[in-house]
Amino acid sequence: MPVQADVAPAVVIRDLSFSYPTAQGPLLAGLSFSLLPGFTGIVGANGAGKTTLLQLLAGQLTADAGFIDGACDAVYCEQRTDNAPATFHAFLQDWDSGAFELRGRLGIKPDFLARWHTLSHGERKRAQIAHALWQLPSLLVIDEPTNHIDSAARELLLQNLRRFQGIGVIVSHDRELLDALCYQCVWLDAADSQVYPGGFTQANEQWQSARHTAIAERDKLSQESKRLQRELVRRRTQAQSSHNSRSKKGLSRKDHDAKEKIDRARLTDSKAGSQLRQLGGRAAKVDADYQSMHVSKQYDTGIWLPGAQSHRNQLFSVAAGELPLGDDRVLTFPALAMAPNDRVAITGCNGAGKSMLVQHLLGAVNLSAERIINMPQELSVANASRVLEDVRGLAGDALGKVMNIISRLGSRPQQLLVSRQLSPGEIRKLLLAVGMLRTPHLIVLDEPTNHLDLPSIQALENALADCPCGMLLVSHDNRFLDRLGVTRWAVKIDGQGNSQMH
Repeated sequence: MPVQADVAPAVVIRDLSFSYPTAQGPLLAGLSFSLLPGFTGIVGANGAGKTTLLQLLAGQLTADAGFIDGACDAVYCEQRTDNAPATFHAFLQDWDSGAFELRGRLGIKPDFLARWHTLSHGERKRAQIAHALWQLPSLLVIDEPTNHIDSAARELLLQNLRRFQGIGVIVSHDRELLDALCYQCVWLDAADSQVYPGGFTQANEQWQSARHTAIAERDKLSQESKRLQRELVRRRTQAQSSHNSRSKKGLSRKDHDAKEKIDRARLTDSKAGSQLRQLGGRAAKVDADYQSMHVSKQYDTGIWLPGAQSHRNQLFSVAAGELPLGDDRVLTFPALAMAPNDRVAITGCNGAGKSMLVQHLLGAVNLSAERIINMPQELSVANASRVLEDVRGLAGDALGKVMNIISRLGSRPQQLLVSRQLSPGEIRKLLLAVGMLRTPHLIVLDEPTNHLDLPSIQALENALADCPCGMLLVSHDNRFLDRLGVTRWAVKIDGQGNSQMH
């Protein structure tokens, strides 16, 4: 097992800026903060640059400006788990007591590499993070560690991350994980990124408080700017009227008294003019302060899924049967059926066969493909690019509707359209938005809250709560499922490794 690297006292990020070639402006601009031993959470909306920041810290991207000092041996755990880590075989073959204990604590089996592509996404994520911890880097950078994993594995993961003695940076939508693990949070925002002490709950309270204070200050500046502009107009009108009434035109050359009175009045006018210029300067400054005060925009996040109930008696009906799970394991299930307005959640631990069961049920659905929204756990890079290109090719009205849904899910539509590669969270929003155009009769979502930011999760909960069509869900997010009032079909693994639905 590798020897623990010397832990850097800090990683310093100074005036960091980065933009993608196709973007309209910088994604990150002038970002500065420090990282100490322990975990720092990176939070913000989808598309705010969280993953980009992780890649900069890990040395996978190069900043346009600024510098990162101290990140000498960073290890990066990306969101995707398509392929096993390059040195995963060495990790499995390391019989040092530390490596052996780590594999045991996170449930990493000797055959994981051989059957990587048949592992559940949750098993792959555990293996990916175990391999990263085994390397004992001074800087550990993790993107969405709790995606796909069940509650038991999540607790194991938390315990092992707490053992890490280096500097950790973590992007996650898991509020409880951030609260339990992080000593500070970096809140990425296009208007003004900030660093707050504590986990997500504490940081969110401070961010909301700071935002409300900024809004109040901006409103105050706006009102003052409008008042000064009105006063400027009034005084300029008054000055012009006074100037016209104090003209010497038409006076007799010998009327010296009248001319003297006009000269004295003009002297007074010159003083008033000076005051008018001062007022104009003050008005300009207040307006400049108002224009320069940026407050992060919060999008309306309520959406309605225009689903309609199917007129069929059942969406699907399958006889009792078995599904092979590989490695001589099977999933046994009873006869299953769904009515048009049923809400069903398939629950169970990683590797129980939930996603495979969903695919089996989809094969029996008695609906046309246009009436189904099917959002899988993960989408390949190629398929994600295809989704983005299809959206860009939509006609104006349809594109406008999709972009409106994206906006109400908390992302910036124009930035999304010019992006070279979208985050997994943004791709999931696109899939959902495109599906909504078709008036679905069945919505099938496999781990729907994975990759989404917190406002998007709340918007999705609200949308699904009001949707009249059928729903078939797979999720470890109990809060999400409780909100939707689902019927649960539980899948459990027995002592022989076989799965059964109860």
